[in-house]
Amino acid sequence: MSTTQAGGGATVRRLLLGSQLRRLREARGVSREEAGYSIRASESKISRMELGRVGFKERDVADLLTLYGVEAEQERSSLLGLVRDANATSWWHGYGDVLPGWFQNYVGLEEAAAEIRSYEVQFVHGLLQTADYARAVIAVGGHVTEPQEIERRVEVRLKRQEVLTAERAPRLLAVLDEAALRRPWGGPEVMRAQIDRLLELTELPNVVLQVMPLGFGGLRAEGGAFSVLRFAEPELADVVYLEQFTSALYLDKPVEVAEYSEAMDSLAADSLSPELTRELLRSVRQELSGVSTMSADQI
Repeated sequence: MSTTQAGGGATVRRLLLGSQLRRLREARGVSREEAGYSIRASESKISRMELGRVGFKERDVADLLTLYGVEAEQERSSLLGLVRDANATSWWHGYGDVLPGWFQNYVGLEEAAAEIRSYEVQFVHGLLQTADYARAVIAVGGHVTEPQEIERRVEVRLKRQEVLTAERAPRLLAVLDEAALRRPWGGPEVMRAQIDRLLELTELPNVVLQVMPLGFGGLRAEGGAFSVLRFAEPELADVVYLEQFTSALYLDKPVEVAEYSEAMDSLAADSLSPELTRELLRSVRQELSGVSTMSADQI
């Protein structure tokens, strides 16, 4: 089993265990506050546990199962067995010095997802970036200046990309605003290599890339970039991921998820088809080649 699958597997088990605990609590009519009191924790801790965003202590889970009236040995053993799998160490824990906790949650969801649908405005999606493009974006961001930290962040980004060619790779639908292709991150050569990479990745059967042309559409996503993640396990709800400057929002309420899913459908419908997207990519690449040649002539 690859590290990618192992990491994603732990995330799935954490989500499944949290989902099961929430189902049992609600069936018993126990409030989150009551559940938290029973394990010497807060209501918010129970919420994070049920959303699969924290680790689990076997003792806490055992106490909750007792509170929820789960007495059958087989059911208790099955759920307690999930605790060990859910707490397995994932590869990204080794990058805790450069990865904030809120983003580690996303990496786990990304690796566990069966489908990722994403809209990006300013940057090429992280799963599609070259090392030089990622390095330029991270460096220009301003809040990371140490070369060693920049390189470790680039390593994480490249490691994440292994999911696209894993044994159970997710389907990725990436809608990219044309403006992102026009921003010269790292200069013409870096952007040209980035476009070559995009053209290469569109050959993968599980990757669909569409570009939203300048001056058209995008009105359904005026709030900016977002991702909708779907999982193969029917017990797991879809999750919407919204990244902010120093944190992120994770939405899983059906009404909210439905709104973002509809917005994603509209964006994909308004964008260039995958075939026309490749034509645009080649056109932009040619323009960048002209810029590169002109710059060399002027030196």
